[in-house]
Amino acid sequence: MKIKMLIGLSGNEYSLAPGDERDFPQDEAIRLIQAGYAILAADVTIERAVSTPVIEKRKKGKPDVVSTEGDDSAVGGADIAGRGEAAS
Repeated sequence: MKIKMLIGLSGNEYSLAPGDERDFPQDEAIRLIQAGYAILAADVTIERAVSTPVIEKRKKGKPDVVSTEGDDSAVGGADIAGRGEAAS
């Protein structure tokens, strides 16, 4: 019978700390439980959900390209100052 220790216990074949679980013969396990030294251990395994990290994928951006051709004017051929005057 599997029990979980509430106190430390050691013998010729074992040395147990509080929280340790061990199989004992049924009569010995019952004696330890009745004495308040142990409780019946649950054989249920608790499963925990673990999420896998998401790898972020980004598209490679286009390089910034500046044209060296043209008339050195702003959008649509307007001048930089925006007043119809040539930029200086």
